[in-house]
Amino acid sequence: MSHKADAGKTLPVIDLKTHSGETLQTGAATGRWQLLVVYRGKHCGRCKPYLNQVEAMQKRWNDAGFDVMAVSADTAEKASADVAEYGWTFPVGCNLSEADMQAMGLYISDPLTPTETDRRFAEPAVFCLRPDGTVQIAAISNGPSARPDLEALLDGMIFTIDNEKPVRGTVNY
Repeated sequence: MSHKADAGKTLPVIDLKTHSGETLQTGAATGRWQLLVVYRGKHCGRCKPYLNQVEAMQKRWNDAGFDVMAVSADTAEKASADVAEYGWTFPVGCNLSEADMQAMGLYISDPLTPTETDRRFAEPAVFCLRPDGTVQIAAISNGPSARPDLEALLDGMIFTIDNEKPVRGTVNY
């Protein structure tokens, strides 16, 4: 049976190292909203433009009250190479384990070829977490072509915060 990230419940707290060796904690209560982007890794050509858009919008997300971070199963070396090439300034966590991916309710894929990557990786996901670490938005994809529009997501989150809207989608069946 697969697990999904339940709206209104806390995302598992996962301690990761960033590409630069700092500690990054996902799902923790921080007192601020969080935008957590899970990306496939260095091998994914669709991830770079998406994360470049996150970078371009980062100040707007910060101004709306969000801390921004991204995570993947990539090694620190691969993540560092992408950060250096693309100039991302948000924290980039690496070495996301398969157990962590499962705990977050992510779809997991095997590499198609040994040249694609050397390990299983998470498919894309975007989480908007409330200041207490609970899931306000969970957009979990099983492939690289489906990701939320960041402009629409930010606009919706500003509306949600300004109007103190509750978490939606909490009816389980």
